Amino acid sequence: MPFYSYDIPHTCGPEPAICCQFDFARSHGFSYELCPWGQYPVETNPENVQERALKLLDQYRKKSTLYRTNTLLVPLGDDFRYVTAEEAEAQFRNYQMIFDYINSTPSLNAEAKFGTLDDYFQTLREEADRINYSVPREIGSGQISGFPSLSGDFFTYADRQKDYWSGYYVSRPFFKAVDRVLEQTLRASEMLMAFLLGHCQRPQCEKLPMRYAYKLTAARRNLALFQHHDGVTGTAKDHVVLDYGTRMHTSLQDLQIFMSKAIEVLLGIRQEKYDQTPALFDPEQVRSKYDALPMHRAISARKGTVQSVVLFNPLEQTREEVVMVVVSRQDVSVLDSNWTCVQSQVSPELQHEESKIFTGRHRIHWKASIPAMGLQTYYIANGFAGCEKAKPAKLKFSSKLSSIPCLPPYACSKVEGDTVEIMNRHQVLTFDVKHGLLQKVIHKNGLQNVVVEEIALYSSSGGAYLFLPDGDAQPIIKSGGNLVISEGPLMQEVYSYPKTSWEKTPVSHSTRIYNGGNTVQDFLIEKEYHVELLGKDFNDRELIVRYKTDTNNKRIFYSDLNGFQMSRRETYDKIPLQGNYYPMPSLAFMQGSNGQRFSVHSRQALGAASLKEGWLEIMLDRRLVRDDGRGLGQGVMDNRVMNVVFHILMESNISSTSDPVSNPLPLSPSLLSHRVNAQLNYPLHAFIAKKPQEISAPTHSRSFSPLAAPLPCDLHIVSFKVPRPSKYSQQQQQLGDPRLVLMLHRRNWDSSYCKKAQSQCTAVADESVNLFNMFKDLTVLNARATSLNLLHDDTEMLGYTEQFGDVARDGRVIIPPMEIQAYKFELRPGQ
Repeated sequence: MPFYSYDIPHTCGPEPAICCQFDFARSHGFSYELCPWGQYPVETNPENVQERALKLLDQYRKKSTLYRTNTLLVPLGDDFRYVTAEEAEAQFRNYQMIFDYINSTPSLNAEAKFGTLDDYFQTLREEADRINYSVPREIGSGQISGFPSLSGDFFTYADRQKDYWSGYYVSRPFFKAVDRVLEQTLRASEMLMAFLLGHCQRPQCEKLPMRYAYKLTAARRNLALFQHHDGVTGTAKDHVVLDYGTRMHTSLQDLQIFMSKAIEVLLGIRQEKYDQTPALFDPEQVRSKYDALPMHRAISARKGTVQSVVLFNPLEQTREEVVMVVVSRQDVSVLDSNWTCVQSQVSPELQHEESKIFTGRHRIHWKASIPAMGLQTYYIANGFAGCEKAKPAKLKFSSKLSSIPCLPPYACSKVEGDTVEIMNRHQVLTFDVKHGLLQKVIHKNGLQNVVVEEIALYSSSGGAYLFLPDGDAQPIIKSGGNLVISEGPLMQEVYSYPKTSWEKTPVSHSTRIYNGGNTVQDFLIEKEYHVELLGKDFNDRELIVRYKTDTNNKRIFYSDLNGFQMSRRETYDKIPLQGNYYPMPSLAFMQGSNGQRFSVHSRQALGAASLKEGWLEIMLDRRLVRDDGRGLGQGVMDNRVMNVVFHILMESNISSTSDPVSNPLPLSPSLLSHRVNAQLNYPLHAFIAKKPQEISAPTHSRSFSPLAAPLPCDLHIVSFKVPRPSKYSQQQQQLGDPRLVLMLHRRNWDSSYCKKAQSQCTAVADESVNLFNMFKDLTVLNARATSLNLLHDDTEMLGYTEQFGDVARDGRVIIPPMEIQAYKFELRPGQ
């Protein structure tokens, strides 16, 4: 597409005033805009066909000089065309007459015809077979000789002057976050449905999954709908955003109800009559409406009672991590499913309010262990004899704005000095007390990293698509906000409600580190930003957080494409600031010449940049009054209160690694980094029993562990599902086609970083995985490879034959790094 646009005036050749004359739907009688260049289409007839054909062919010839080949593609249409048969007929009739003239006049030495993209590429290939278009010393394409290959992507896109489309990476960030939540909840629900039906031996137990089948289908459609290029991008009109949001919210609620009923069956709590009766469990987080943040449901924990908490782990590996639920009183204990006491800590729940930081509720943390793709029950008990109560965190305050009252039973003290530290066994974090911002990180091996955190605002004149900053971002944090430090055995936290020029600051934030005893969590720094970019004070402002580190990255960083691969991003002086912003769906990292890495994993898609050496900045939210002229017709003013969560990781390589400056190829995350990303984007799903039980009531062990062994660390289950849940019962009798699908992705990881010690890995997928041995108590039958859209089973066409052998016979699957493969099979309750 060498010209300005892909509509008809800009595709036949370099002169739109001429091309527009061949857009026959711009004639009178149609509803389209007339040609703005003042020369209009005229109906082709035998008298004018020669003049018309030569005029159009001249444009084609001029366009062809931009290409090596003689085969030319001229698109005919745009987004909003061919709405009537009359319109299609007008285009076809006029062009066919012109084409007939060209094709019947040998002296023109041209052939013109209608065709599809497939026709175009087929003709191109035939031409390339006849003529060698290779250029000396050119890196050629592996597909067709004679053409150069292009690697990388087209970010950041600009359509004119300094109008770079880097604003939509962040527009409507609240809904970008909901999109990710619906995605992970749907994936988890699909897994539970597959296990329900796999373990099912009689029609009676199919009732629950069948009753929710249409809701699962609706959730898939609502999620897919939001992937529209004006949905997840945040470039839809307000009323359309409301519709997207409502659909996603409805599906989230439906899926959570299904999950809460499914776990009762898988835990053996109910057998037959689970269909119509209300669920015994509630999701631990609840959303009151489509545009509200989720709230934690508080466990009441009355004296003499226990309340069950069931955790579902949607990952392929056993998960050990410090988990949190909210309780309405702090004098409680935590028990595991065998009624054994578990170490726990309690700290106050905090909120974004200067005068009332404490909500009056409490957060209880403990280290949980949940089997791969399985369920585990824990109990919050009050008055369980012989169990130590949750240990209260020690609190420290620093406040210039107002005094913070000390809450019983916590021991409180004032912060002394200009800096404050929190630490675990791997790292020490130092904060500047006056501003409440991170300053540096010291690692247990003695390495120190400067990590100066900055929160700033851009003034901007862009819109939903365009980021158009008026100069650099200005820091907004002033000296003298509120600081609350919680120190406990399992989690340490610095919460900052900073002072800014506004009465209600637009952002407060927490920094947490964990002490789970060598879990993946122990190596990361958790940052949670609470953002309220509301009201006219923040019109035409864009909020960023910036990490200024001592990583000598030469302004090169890496961000992911859809969580699948990393792309190298370089900052260029020759283009404006907004052109150096790049999309960051879930991860961005910088790497220094010494191999040190600074990674930020994100729970939602945002935009990122490295504008100076060692800097990584991420945009959190944007509020823009004006339309930016790209079709939306409004600004972005419907900001919602939201939380953005990052997991920051600092790693040192253990063997030589490539220098990002001299190596143009993208790098891969480490194994630990992949695990951090998986835990952030596929979090545990927690459910709380609606009713407490008496402590004396007998309760048997409650867990569900479906895998024979955890999968290798670099193997990810993209989905495990019943593709057509509403047809499940009929499908087997009619078609004999396997009814479950497992989709596997093998991650590519950088082996110059620590392999197993820091990621708690027991195995990587160097050898084959056996589908037949994957599940415990379930037999896999009728296994076969299939295409990713599940429509093709021809292994030769899939290119699987070299890798596979006969999956149906021996069940063995080999997946090279960066590959995704899909398998169909049946499950039966097994021996």
